[in-house]
Amino acid sequence: MKILDSYALMVYLEKESGHEKVEHLFLSAIEKDEIMSMTTLNYGEIYYLILSECGQEKINEIEKLIQSLPIEIQSIDFSLSREAAKIRFHKKLSYINSFTAALAKAKRAEIITGDQEFKLIEGDVKIYWII
Repeated sequence: MKILDSYALMVYLEKESGHEKVEHLFLSAIEKDEIMSMTTLNYGEIYYLILSECGQEKINEIEKLIQSLPIEIQSIDFSLSREAAKIRFHKKLSYINSFTAALAKAKRAEIITGDQEFKLIEGDVKIYWII
């Protein structure tokens, strides 16, 4: 299983360097009938960034696109919150990245990202670097 970080999805949406790798991962997931996961916090971060930079019309368009991708948005529960807090405390990751790491750890999954902050946990979870 793969966990999509907001960094990777924004790279894909904005066609930045590394978007080809993310697109390939989406196509591969579709071919294999697999689903990637993303936390509600990551989704909220993307929603906020697009809404603040581009407005409501664009976020409506982006939401439709995201719904067409092989992504499942994972809710945050008590157990995941506690694990994220431990990761944030011990590894000094940002708040949202701590939840991404906690989800990856819980699902024994690989994080898809280009966010260099994840180097802090590179030995603890698998990371697929898009850049």
